[in-house]
Amino acid sequence: MARRLDVTGADGVRLAAWEYTAEPGGPGIVPQPGPGGAARLGPDTAGRPGGRPVPRPARAPQAPNAAPGPQAPHAHASAPGVLLLHGLMGHAGHWDRAVRRLTGGHRIVALDQRGHGASEKPAGGPFTREAYVADAAAVVEQLGLGPVTLVGHSMGALTAWQLAAERPDLVRALVICDMRASALGAASQRAWQDWFHGWPAPFPSLEAVHRWFGDEDPWVETPNPARGAFFAEVMAEHPDGWRPVFDPEQMLTSRETWVHDAHWDSLAQVRCPTLVVRGLDGELGRAEAQEMVRVLPHGAYAEIPDAGHLLHYTHPEAWSEAVEPFLNGVLTP
Repeated sequence: MARRLDVTGADGVRLAAWEYTAEPGGPGIVPQPGPGGAARLGPDTAGRPGGRPVPRPARAPQAPNAAPGPQAPHAHASAPGVLLLHGLMGHAGHWDRAVRRLTGGHRIVALDQRGHGASEKPAGGPFTREAYVADAAAVVEQLGLGPVTLVGHSMGALTAWQLAAERPDLVRALVICDMRASALGAASQRAWQDWFHGWPAPFPSLEAVHRWFGDEDPWVETPNPARGAFFAEVMAEHPDGWRPVFDPEQMLTSRETWVHDAHWDSLAQVRCPTLVVRGLDGELGRAEAQEMVRVLPHGAYAEIPDAGHLLHYTHPEAWSEAVEPFLNGVLTP
């Protein structure tokens, strides 16, 4: 369960954020008020039981409704802030199952980044590194989250550590989930372009989405139902079938701004405590992850067995067990 907060990002782009917290006495999340009182709810916050987003016709999937009932006693702006940043093509709801396993004391907000989820997808962009970092800074400042703990996955992790490097005044700590600091190169970008162009979209049904991304996609080495579910959550129904809520060309533009360069310099500028988390079968190799920890002035390392790139989504319990001790350590006064 989460409550929508509307935020203005860089260049006036409209961003949707979703506020969570742990339910007292056990796992689970309940809605929290925004700064100064009740949160502003977005127009489409319906969700189905179990907390998974529901795709709507030609609309982005939305985080689930806030449930009725009393607020948690620690629902106040002074609780230590945590901002969750999803990866390319993701959205805030992909953190839901992992967040549900975190216990109390944190003010947790998940952001739909520009071009993703329920946030604005400006036709003219920009979708630069600078824009994504400025958006994250705007969310921290407008929601009063700072100094914040940034938790980022993939592209969101890069945004998180670049913000930590540029604005240390805003960031208390950092969690990097399966994101490489090395350059991926032009060949990687061409492969992604070919991959997007090979999608059989529009898909006739959500079952077809599950099947293609979980089994039939040439990039899938063995059947992966969780991958199919991940992509089904970023599809919306149109008159001709199911299409992604994002524009694939905007995703390629976003990716273009980071794949050609290495990011070791900005990583070395991060001065706050940082946890690097990788799935054992993810995209971030162990040697590179451990070198990232070495480069970080205050780095720590964790890995999740049997997990791949979508580690927080496919292994939420193991992810929370790896991350929560770090969060509690850096957020305890």
